[in-house]
Amino acid sequence: MRDAATKPSEIHLVEHYPPGFRRRRFRNWFFLGLLYAGYYLNRYNFGPVAADMAREFGWSNAETGAISSARDLGYAIGTFANGLVADALGGKWSMLIGAAGTLVLNLLFGWFSTWDVAYLLTGLVTIRAIDGYLQSFGSPGMVKINTAWFRRSERGTFAGIFGMMIQLGQMGANYLPSVLLPTLTVVLFGVTFWAKPAYNWRTMFFVPPILLAGILICMLFAVKNTPEAAGHHVEQDADEDQDGKSREKLPLLVVFTRILTHPLIWVNAAAYLCTGFVRRSYDLWWAKYLDNSWHITKETRAYRVMAIALPAAAVAGSFTAGFLSDKFFKSRRSPVAAALYGLESLVILVGVLMMSQPAFASPLLACVFLFLISVTCNSSHSIIGTAAVMDIGGRRMAGFALGVVNSFQYLGTIVAGIGLGKLIDDHGWNALFWAMLPFSTFGAILMCATWWRTRGRDVRGA
Repeated sequence: MRDAATKPSEIHLVEHYPPGFRRRRFRNWFFLGLLYAGYYLNRYNFGPVAADMAREFGWSNAETGAISSARDLGYAIGTFANGLVADALGGKWSMLIGAAGTLVLNLLFGWFSTWDVAYLLTGLVTIRAIDGYLQSFGSPGMVKINTAWFRRSERGTFAGIFGMMIQLGQMGANYLPSVLLPTLTVVLFGVTFWAKPAYNWRTMFFVPPILLAGILICMLFAVKNTPEAAGHHVEQDADEDQDGKSREKLPLLVVFTRILTHPLIWVNAAAYLCTGFVRRSYDLWWAKYLDNSWHITKETRAYRVMAIALPAAAVAGSFTAGFLSDKFFKSRRSPVAAALYGLESLVILVGVLMMSQPAFASPLLACVFLFLISVTCNSSHSIIGTAAVMDIGGRRMAGFALGVVNSFQYLGTIVAGIGLGKLIDDHGWNALFWAMLPFSTFGAILMCATWWRTRGRDVRGA
């Protein structure tokens, strides 16, 4: 029981749970997170093979980037609408639809890429766009479920967990090509029992869907939408349960209106657009950049190091940012996000200055700047796109809150695909760095303004 003297604004800091709850919650988010890592394994499988595809088909960077932008356009449209779907159907059904869809579309992408037709690029762009729409069921479903399982004072830390599962998927997508690269033959007593052919980039659209199918089956049996569905009754944060009805669904029109009229939704959405551009710029183009500019290919040790180092940096940054937000800033998100955008802008500025000078530019320095950008942009991604929207939407509206904010992220990623690809074609690979700077700077301005306007007040999502 809570002390009667506990202030309403402090109730969310009390974290007493019934016996067995934390163990059951761990089981829930572990399989849910593993499924979301599977989403990202099937999402980030394009970037590491972009150079191989471009070489085979003779594509420019703009043509290669069009496939990524198409997926992101489908995602941007879908995540806005599917946030409402997640609030209506529940997160588990939402994630099931998305996982099944991306499984089929990735297999179709790999199969269609073998066709010798004049409309090959158009077909692949179309398939990837539909895949993006279906994948957009995932993040609102993920956040919808975990908003019910994590209190406000824990959501920054959960954002780190969320970021870790994303990066687990990216790590798999980055590293898998180097695992599949060599031929492998099993010979016993002079008899060949099994032979694996040399790596072909199309493998990256067949192996990840198979892995996702296995994870999906586990998730169906292990995950519950709410603690109550798993047999646990937990008290909600007072500011999310003012009418005592936080477990009841709201009419979709009410959800739609409340979220779209919330001013912090639009501030976070604009900042997330900036994060989307920077994040996609590095995660889509890093492998092709290192390949084309520094001859760091999948056969090299440097590639294998970066394949692990980039997502590991993102995980470390996400956990640190979430911990600081929860423990040192009392669940405030904007101070941490402002610092991250500012640090990111400084890193990119120094990168622009040094990588444009032949006397300084080197493969090692390129890898260092990519590493630092990974830390900062993925940290702000977790804080704004997970913790802040969970706070704003609460248990009943988190799906649509995530959908609106996340749709803006993918407006930024669309530009980072075909738009940045065209810049690289016209101005060289240094465009990869200087194109990020205006976006990171604007993100810093938005978060600093939010921090200043809400200083001294306990504002959910600020």
